Amino acid sequence: MNAPPPTEDRLAPAQAPHPDLTGYYRDAEARPGFVRRLFDDTAAHYDRINTVFSLGTGAWYRRHALKRAGLKPGARVLDVACGTGLVTREALRLAGPGGTVMGLDPSAGMLAEARATGAPLLQGRAEQVPLPSGSLDMLTMGYALRHVADLGAAFAEFHRVLRPGGRVLLLEIGRPEGRLAHGLARAYLGGVVPALCRLAAPRAGTLMTYYWDTIEACVPAETILHHLRGAGFGDVGCETSLGIFRAYTATR
Repeated sequence: MNAPPPTEDRLAPAQAPHPDLTGYYRDAEARPGFVRRLFDDTAAHYDRINTVFSLGTGAWYRRHALKRAGLKPGARVLDVACGTGLVTREALRLAGPGGTVMGLDPSAGMLAEARATGAPLLQGRAEQVPLPSGSLDMLTMGYALRHVADLGAAFAEFHRVLRPGGRVLLLEIGRPEGRLAHGLARAYLGGVVPALCRLAAPRAGTLMTYYWDTIEACVPAETILHHLRGAGFGDVGCETSLGIFRAYTATR
């Protein structure tokens, strides 16, 4: 794989999506291992956990977002941080038999669950995508942007592997604006959901508590849009649904 030459933006200081949460791990170097183990340990329960955590939006929301982002039959797609394949499944349906949809994830446990999708799977990170430059029509990431180490490095890789005119879709859960909305989200996502998930597995409760803490601490939407532009993307935008679900889109 031939990496592009360094640019001024890529030489800029790293921008993590949130500060280190040292109540969970020691420092930034320990964070990737902690996150990988957390997902490995909860992979078998993740789909049930996601149904509760995503407020029941489910497949219809993922499918609708992919359509709006421009996924068409015959497309070549990579679902980064594919997890158990929730976004991958919807992309496969839309790309059809003439398309190619692949999944990428650092967690072996998650990839084991994603095999049921039938999609080709790769183990790796968003910051080092093991695909040739200009080889994709679309790149997706579902609810995992908060787990990358460096927004700039990840977006530079996304830009590299997309063909000119290719699209990126990043689905995320954002910190709600307004005291009431934030309070309700914190009570449900930070309290009720972890408690329910502990019934499935103790580590599932930890995962959901960690999820909420990353949502609370995540950089604002404008910072994410700024780094997409800095990586060379155009037509950058963000749509928000129900005050909390965000769909970032951009064009190579």
